[in-house]
Amino acid sequence: MTGLWVAIGSGVLLAAGLWALAGYFVPAHPRLADTLRVLDGRVEPQPSSPVDGPDRLGAWVRRRIPGPLDGRIGRQLQLRGIGLDRFYTYKALSALAGFALPTLVGVVLLLTSGDSLIFPLIVAVLLGLIGFFLPDIVIGRRAVATASDATEALLTFFDLVTLERLANSSATQSLHAAAAVSDQAVFMAIRDSLQRSRLEQRAPFNELKRLGGELDLPALCDVADVMKLDDSGASLSDALRARVKELRDAHLTKAKVEASAISERMTFLMVIPSLIFGLLFLVPPLLRLLST
Repeated sequence: MTGLWVAIGSGVLLAAGLWALAGYFVPAHPRLADTLRVLDGRVEPQPSSPVDGPDRLGAWVRRRIPGPLDGRIGRQLQLRGIGLDRFYTYKALSALAGFALPTLVGVVLLLTSGDSLIFPLIVAVLLGLIGFFLPDIVIGRRAVATASDATEALLTFFDLVTLERLANSSATQSLHAAAAVSDQAVFMAIRDSLQRSRLEQRAPFNELKRLGGELDLPALCDVADVMKLDDSGASLSDALRARVKELRDAHLTKAKVEASAISERMTFLMVIPSLIFGLLFLVPPLLRLLST
């Protein structure tokens, strides 16, 4: 029976290898929904040049997996500056690690004690599936921290825009100059949006509002509305500084609320040692009373 399971496992691995080899030579066709989204300007077009390094594995996996990526995960990746190919590389490597470890353990047990491979293969498949979705879980658990970092970067961008406006730059010039200061993910996204609006010969304010809705950054939409007043000849310095102050105060208040919640959870954990210490004094008298 052991030899039969070895033959079955070898056949499964051989079939999977042949399927992967055939999929490598089959040309990939873009999905119609993704193509329409690119033409509509809602996602960035993928570079046509071949990727290098470990991202080649992620690009190959991404083209072979049906269905689009979850919008929330895509938003988090864009805020963290992680490309889709790199993200799928993480997923593939995590799945391979989860599949390879139980398989190696099963092969070692087969060679040493003659145990069957059926249980290690089942565990390998389960760990491979868990490993494939592990990067999604990690990105989702860090969503709050990612949003906080993006808000701080956005507030820094607003300060730079305000300084450019105080230097008598126009609204468009202020946005371009501020976005060129840093290579942080939010700055790069704003810079790409401004470049797209410049190539389309349109005002950048609507493009910034679209980016704010795509990345779930309402502060960017608010400041875009303030900067849009430049078309009517209004003075933006005072209005922009007032709006940035409101946004910074709101961000500070939210940070204080989150810090208070963390402090309350830490207080609960500090009570546990005190309870244990109190039980050390209560247990002996209780045992004595119960024994009498």
